[in-house]
Amino acid sequence: MRLAVAAMVLLAAFGARAQEGAFLSEAEAPRAVFPRADGFERREVPATPERRTKVTQALGGALPSMWEERWVVFRVSSDGTNVGWAIIVEEIGKHRPITFVVGLRPDRSVEDVAVMSYREAYGGEIRSPRFLRQYAGKTPQDDLRAYQGVKNIAGATLSVEAASRAVHKAQAIATLLDEAGS
Repeated sequence: MRLAVAAMVLLAAFGARAQEGAFLSEAEAPRAVFPRADGFERREVPATPERRTKVTQALGGALPSMWEERWVVFRVSSDGTNVGWAIIVEEIGKHRPITFVVGLRPDRSVEDVAVMSYREAYGGEIRSPRFLRQYAGKTPQDDLRAYQGVKNIAGATLSVEAASRAVHKAQAIATLLDEAGS
């Protein structure tokens, strides 16, 4: 009996830890959301108080769950033609940050989303392409709340909400970059 209990405790602990991990490096991130692109121009954009204010305004006054010190953005091209942005953002899941790369077309609709790092014990199912695929084509005006604009995953509601906030945050950053002519 003691052995069975010990085995169950180990399996539960392993199952929780198995969801955490780093899945994409910064260098791999833009190609994950724009696999057919051939040009990736990296830059860092400081998240100054003025830029944070503009991002908050673009989010309709909603604050992100966290602010990065800087945003890593890639201008993405294919055969010399701009095809969009790949923007790395973080949002809080239940307790810890989740790092996403969001691929945005020039009109700021979503090309694709990928999870770069997941630090929570539960909810890692949001990494699945089947879940992330539903963001493709979503615009800044789309409702991305769980059960509204996106399908939820049982037991991962906070991670789903983090993914949706990350998409809207990246779209707001792209708006800021577009306005700045960057």
